[in-house]
Amino acid sequence: MIIGRIMAMLERSEAGNPVLPPTSLFGEQWLLRLVVDWFDRHGGDHYPMSPRVGARWFSESWLPSAFLPRYRGDTLGESRTHADAVIGHFKIGDPGSSGLALAPDARQLVLLEAKLFNRLSAGIKNAPYFDQAARSVACLAEVLRRSGREPSGMEDLSFLILAPRSRIDDGVFARDTAIEAIRGKVRRRVEEYGGERDAWLADWFEPTLDRVDVRSMAWEDVIETIAFHDPEAGHLIDAFYGRCLHFNRPRQRSAYPGPRAGANRPWSDRRLEALTIADQPRRLEPVAN
Repeated sequence: MIIGRIMAMLERSEAGNPVLPPTSLFGEQWLLRLVVDWFDRHGGDHYPMSPRVGARWFSESWLPSAFLPRYRGDTLGESRTHADAVIGHFKIGDPGSSGLALAPDARQLVLLEAKLFNRLSAGIKNAPYFDQAARSVACLAEVLRRSGREPSGMEDLSFLILAPRSRIDDGVFARDTAIEAIRGKVRRRVEEYGGERDAWLADWFEPTLDRVDVRSMAWEDVIETIAFHDPEAGHLIDAFYGRCLHFNRPRQRSAYPGPRAGANRPWSDRRLEALTIADQPRRLEPVAN
């Protein structure tokens, strides 16, 4: 009964007679869930978001940090990091209901971040420079450390950002996700601990950074890949993507969060329109099993 009523309320958003903000349904989180769910159910070719044998996926988990508070009022400490979705060999519920712990024999750990018009989040209160890209890769290293799983033993170790192609092509994420930029920010964070985290940096973070695949992927390419294998699902997800763009785009161009550097040029009306897979589709390439 309750699930049915929830579905009925969500359906009113789709029907154009909403009882809650349309973005409660048409947003990055549900778009990501639909996409990952499809790859979870699709056999055959292995793509960056395809769970390996025995793997699972989970939305909105919490990842441990190597910089959790050491004591009450720790001026360097930070909280756990929220993950839009994670794919791999892990369990959920350590601690609480959404904490993630990697399996000791894990072979896959893929961290997914979903974006529409926003950039990656900025730094934290105690370290304003320690942005989302640096925190995410640092959390991957800490997840591996806690399970005792060496990065070299992982077949898939990734931090993937899904965003509109126009945002990726304009370099919105490029500077923050550059490997050397991530290395510099994490090293600076470690230096603030006066040697307490040096071993973690050398033994876990650096090997993780050497192994991890950090990249941005266009929603359009992902949806085109789905449509290639499953035209009906591709059409439905593409339509959902269009609604997400429509309801989430900034009302004013001045509010549009552009790239951090070198891209203050004006945006055409076309780029603010809902993009579909018909716009220069490019399928993803399968990866080796």
